[in-house]
Amino acid sequence: MKTIGYFLIAFTLFSCGTKTKDKSQDKESKSEITILKEVEKLAGDFKFTEGPAADVQGNVYFTDIPENKIYIWTLEDSLKTYREESNGANGLYFDEDQNLWTCEGGKLRITRTSPDGEYTPIATQYNEKEFNRTNDIWINPKDGAYFTDPKYGNDQDQLPQGSMQVYYISSDNDSVSRVTEDLIKPNGLIGTPDGKTLYITDPGAEKTYQYTIENDGQLSDKKLFVEFGGDGMTIDEQGNVYLTTSGKPQVDIFSPQGELLKTIKVPEQPSNVSFGGKERNQLYITARTSLYRVKLNKSGVN
Repeated sequence: MKTIGYFLIAFTLFSCGTKTKDKSQDKESKSEITILKEVEKLAGDFKFTEGPAADVQGNVYFTDIPENKIYIWTLEDSLKTYREESNGANGLYFDEDQNLWTCEGGKLRITRTSPDGEYTPIATQYNEKEFNRTNDIWINPKDGAYFTDPKYGNDQDQLPQGSMQVYYISSDNDSVSRVTEDLIKPNGLIGTPDGKTLYITDPGAEKTYQYTIENDGQLSDKKLFVEFGGDGMTIDEQGNVYLTTSGKPQVDIFSPQGELLKTIKVPEQPSNVSFGGKERNQLYITARTSLYRVKLNKSGVN
């Protein structure tokens, strides 16, 4: 009887251990990022691509800053021109009503275009001074907009705003406030879908930070997210952050805790990223003269 008892105890412990292991492997497998289709070049011969953003169907809009154009990569895998004169458009983002928000670097402003083509300048100045050069934008769940305002080129010491910071447009679009004061040259930014956390990458400091978003849109509790700066960012359903890391021809993927999960090599230095396609599991990468795509086992939330 003792032998049978010992056997039952051992079997039970083994079974529990196996179940625990299975659950652990399950969790690990769900968090693992897998490339389902390798990086492919979709289009080339551009001057400098930027600002990818997907509409509700999954078509991806992106800009060519020097060419002054906004393009669409359609679900049918064809290239179309959306706007011929973009005023130096850089970062793009669609809100829930499918208005396209645009950082018009050439005109130093933020504009919004409705689905039926109504075009409206939203933010043109702060403290009665024009912006440095609006760059990247993210719309929060309350319809407020965060945007970066760095400056590049030979006249970086001539800053209308005195420094390069991040701004917030109120949800009623009636006011603009500065929400950072100590950044060096912020570039890309992205927020979590619950509207509670904002990530800002500052290539001037070679760091990326995370902030708590307050109810009034202001930022608090600044923390270091990763010891890398970058250009653009996006986020997936698990909260992993995709960063086009400065000086490296790759996209680095970090967990919400800042752990490097995976690196995707790109033939050219990438500028920005966005999920697109019908299932939102295709990562579109703007990189200098080209547009690239890689299919993943993750879906984006933007």
